[in-house]
Amino acid sequence: MNVEWSSELVDRARQHAALGEPARLAIVDLLSLGDASPSELGRALGLPSNLLAHHVKSLEQAGIVERSRSEGDHRRTYLRLRVLHDLSPRGARDASRVVFVCTGNSARSQLAAALWKRRSQVPATSAGTVPARRVHPLAVATARQHGLSLARARTAHVRDVVQPDDLVVAVCDNAHEELTEGERLHWSVPDPVKAGSDDAFERAFVDLAERVERLAPAVHPLGDKDD
Repeated sequence: MNVEWSSELVDRARQHAALGEPARLAIVDLLSLGDASPSELGRALGLPSNLLAHHVKSLEQAGIVERSRSEGDHRRTYLRLRVLHDLSPRGARDASRVVFVCTGNSARSQLAAALWKRRSQVPATSAGTVPARRVHPLAVATARQHGLSLARARTAHVRDVVQPDDLVVAVCDNAHEELTEGERLHWSVPDPVKAGSDDAFERAFVDLAERVERLAPAVHPLGDKDD
């Protein structure tokens, strides 16, 4: 009997087959909350570069991960998780706040914080490594189109915002590469300000919204323990 499987079913089977190896599943667990360079993954998992490259190639071929060139240090590449069927975040985090950081604090970090406030009970704010004078008008307009308000949002420097119990999420490559202290997550979201178009801001918003949806269930208020 000839059976024609749907393309979605074939994709799911390919993904599950690729994940049938502990190192690859560990890579996916790390990327489920944020992006990472191959060297960062290697250090975190204790894998030699040749073995890591083998596993990453398998995940890329299965459509599970993809890579992009850093907007900061162009010699770097970052791996990010694509949409994966039935993926739940691993490695729950406790935090007093979530602080989203980009360079200018004028677009990506502001949109991420607004999205987070709608999705999670954990407080959120944003900051920049080199804050702009104001929030970008297209960021304000994009937020408004999605039922969010940045009308009262102001830019701030990361050193004046981040506190010890915060979970820092760098939403751009430059900020991730400039920050040298403390543990953080990294989302490699292209800068919409460079393009300056409505479409670029919309793409950034959609990217951030998907990532917030993935991370929010894994972050709990500090001290909020089950009895």
